[in-house]
Amino acid sequence: MAVLAAVTLLSLTACATDEPAASPSGSAPAGSGTGEQSKFFVQADYDAELALLTATPTGPADKPWEQVLNPKMVDTAKFKKKGPHKICFSNAALNNPWRQVGFKTMQAEVEAQKSRIKEFVHVDAEGKDQKQIADINDLLGKSCDALIVSPNTTATLTPAVEAACQAGLPVVVFDRGVNTKCPVTFINPIGGYGFGHVGAEFVSQKMKPGGKVLALRILPGVDVLETRWSAAKMAFDKAKVDVVGVEFTDGDPAKTKKIVDDYIQRYGTIDGVWMDAGAVAVAAVEAFQDAGKPVPPMNGEDQLDFLKIWKDKNLTAIAPTYPTYQWRTPVIAALRILDGEQVSNPWKLPQPTVTQDNLDRYLDASMPPLHYAMCGCTDLPGYPQRWK
Repeated sequence: MAVLAAVTLLSLTACATDEPAASPSGSAPAGSGTGEQSKFFVQADYDAELALLTATPTGPADKPWEQVLNPKMVDTAKFKKKGPHKICFSNAALNNPWRQVGFKTMQAEVEAQKSRIKEFVHVDAEGKDQKQIADINDLLGKSCDALIVSPNTTATLTPAVEAACQAGLPVVVFDRGVNTKCPVTFINPIGGYGFGHVGAEFVSQKMKPGGKVLALRILPGVDVLETRWSAAKMAFDKAKVDVVGVEFTDGDPAKTKKIVDDYIQRYGTIDGVWMDAGAVAVAAVEAFQDAGKPVPPMNGEDQLDFLKIWKDKNLTAIAPTYPTYQWRTPVIAALRILDGEQVSNPWKLPQPTVTQDNLDRYLDASMPPLHYAMCGCTDLPGYPQRWK
């Protein structure tokens, strides 16, 4: 895997087959511009995730990757098996820094558990649904003791995950979900609704009433990204801000800068920027700087390049997170399942937020700019070199 400091953000266009070509309109009334609610939106799930933002987790206080919010334990006795084990992992992709940091963290967790794991098989789907379907089918013939899956997209990967369940394997899904209840557990932090709400509420409160917001998204069709936007839409509609654009960036910094510059040229002033993932946050900041405009209130994520520019330029910002420490949890869960121990399903992890008050705690100048502060990796083998 390439050193993170030298990683160039790759395009996520493999899944964005229905990307809209939006063009801004200069006369939208306040509270408009967010469009129809996503088909992924479920009111009960939205309400539950927002409630989890203030819930107290169970589990070790110093190990958030082992903590659970509102645990719902399930029996796993039928999967109990003597080790050491062969753990297989079907990965959606390694095509952005968040996934690269997460996978390094997972590899280090496997190394930390080496007395219990005799073999770890990783297959990279390269952001392609059909490849991941073939990967999972191939892994079913590889004598895996447990299968971990991070789906590329939600609906398309559901049948492949169901096939793995029907083969009798204990399946652990994490990060992105699927439309089936058959996995033993689904692991992720509070989720997209929580992330989207925190960022949109902050932007709405910090900008002038009725001001112009530009929403930047990566791609459609992924549950966690769709729900981030769903929650942001709810917050923006409630605040009656004018969402002048909802644009897909493909996670590409150059495309992001062009989009932001186009909107600055069209409107003169953009009063807030919301994004469904922070990997291109610095590119958005640079677009305002290049145009000689003040950077408006915005959200990013816990990627260190954004935290650094936030600190250096005294931005009005917030960073909801989707912690990369979650990549540890599936390995831990798989081993517990193979021990016949109960696990929570779903396994909801805490989802901290970086604010102005705690920003300094998460800044680490010794780590690469594309590193993520919430890696939960400082106690793992190879830290910090593995992540550099």
